[in-house]
Amino acid sequence: MKLLRYLKKYSVKAALAPLLKLLECFVDLAIPILTAKIIDTGLGTGDTLYIIRGCALMVLLGLAGLAVSVAGQYFSAVAAVGVSSELRRAAFAHIRSLDASARQTLGSSTIITRLTGDISQVQAGLNLFLRLFMRSPFIVFGSVFMAFSINRRLAIVFAFVVPVLAAVVFGIMRATTPLYRVTQAKLDSVVKVTRSTLSGMRVIRAFCREDDEVARIYEASDKLKDAQAHAGIISALSTPLSGAVINAATVAVLYFGALEFSVGGITSGEVVALVNYMSQIFIELVKFANLIVQVTRAAASAGRIASLFDVRPQLLYPAEESAGLLDSQKVAVRFEHVGFKYPGAGAESLSDISFSVRHGDAVGIIGGTGSGKTSLVSLIPRFFDASSGDVYLFGEPIKEIPRQKLRSLAGIVPQKPLLFSGTVRSNLLWGVSGICPPEEVDDELLWKALECAQAAGFVRDLPGGLDGVVEQGGRNFSGGQRQRLTIARAMVRALLALRAGQPFILILDDSASALDFVTESALRRELAKLRGKVTTFIVSQRVASVRSSDLILVLDDGRLVGAGKHDELLSTCPVYREIYESQYSGGEAGA
Repeated sequence: MKLLRYLKKYSVKAALAPLLKLLECFVDLAIPILTAKIIDTGLGTGDTLYIIRGCALMVLLGLAGLAVSVAGQYFSAVAAVGVSSELRRAAFAHIRSLDASARQTLGSSTIITRLTGDISQVQAGLNLFLRLFMRSPFIVFGSVFMAFSINRRLAIVFAFVVPVLAAVVFGIMRATTPLYRVTQAKLDSVVKVTRSTLSGMRVIRAFCREDDEVARIYEASDKLKDAQAHAGIISALSTPLSGAVINAATVAVLYFGALEFSVGGITSGEVVALVNYMSQIFIELVKFANLIVQVTRAAASAGRIASLFDVRPQLLYPAEESAGLLDSQKVAVRFEHVGFKYPGAGAESLSDISFSVRHGDAVGIIGGTGSGKTSLVSLIPRFFDASSGDVYLFGEPIKEIPRQKLRSLAGIVPQKPLLFSGTVRSNLLWGVSGICPPEEVDDELLWKALECAQAAGFVRDLPGGLDGVVEQGGRNFSGGQRQRLTIARAMVRALLALRAGQPFILILDDSASALDFVTESALRRELAKLRGKVTTFIVSQRVASVRSSDLILVLDDGRLVGAGKHDELLSTCPVYREIYESQYSGGEAGA
């Protein structure tokens, strides 16, 4: 019921479709009576002119029925496609409004299935519903009424067969409804396994686990097949069961019709009309059974889509009108006894983290794998909310900063570089959202950002330069080139903020892992030019990447075990000293 509001825009077409199909019903119900009159009057008396006029009338009724049928089909298709389009847009907009925590709770595979397969099921179900939900019952009850108008005694067969068929149809519907919900859930599993296999193909091949992944896909596919087969077998019973009932009823009509004809209670044409009405009942109930199956599947899919809208963002933002000017002279970032736990996790990823960073400082964050480095920097642009404690940006509690204002304050380069299909220019302009219109960004600034990110060289070599093609995911670039382009994208935001005199926080989350030492060294020199202007967070496992920072945060198992400069930490923090010695005892030093 929650999804009916998306039908409002197409309410006129949705109303016209069944009404036009209803007009078609009158034509279908008139044909058997006209046939009976042609047989009884035309053929019975040998009136050729009557037969010709009757056949001409049947042709005209057929053309009229075709016209209203096509119009009804058109309006139902337009309404169904329109609703699915509106629903898909609304669902995608809702997903975009969700924070990272809510999206992780849903899962990417479930979201993809609901945006594609489930909405397509709703579209097909709505299209069929608009065409048949009035037509089929009207034909069934209209045929029963016409049978009573022809011969009341024989019409008792019709009155008996309709409830029996209804019991068959609705019984099957009741049995298959939960089964189709299970089927859609199994489809989620297939999408999830397929997605993980395709995204991890290199790792799978590296560890020779192809057979295991094939077995996983086969297992998920077999479960889906079994669920679909179970539901399909039960659904398939509707046609043969309905056919058996109708065939028995037809035999009864012919038998009792012959008895009535022998005593003059009915004409041969009326017997033919009754058989035709029985055939119409059979055809419409088969259609109605298919409608029930399709609507059942659509209802299950609609429920899954509605549950998607029930997921609400867990992060609430104040209105944009409440945005005030931030004081860039204040401390840029301050954590006060911050703890953080991912949804569904058993233990905290961060515990009792406290530090403050002055505006314009360079901050290095270092620690072992799983120490909480990415979790910490994810709290700065508020991808997640701290489970305990408070985070402040430029003196303001982060929860009191409006979304758009907060996003314009920070640029982040994630661990895994992500580029979008298009051009180098379009990818760089992704970084200007919330700061200025893309058309106001000149090429000089884009090239400056590329030079800072050490990406200008290979971009100049591209056919088209800034307008060079970027394929989906940046697959036409190497890993290091992708990292440098994502750094350049964040640098565009930083340079625009400097031009506008706004404070800015640049977060590099282990974004130089694919760069060689020479390129990384050049990148660090460019970043050093931003000191005093841009607050920079550099997440890395290399001491060389963070040793010149104004403040180095050392994390170990989610706890802040050291904070200070390089020389200070060497003498006061065992964890930092251990990392340093492991890298400078012939490792990086030798390189």
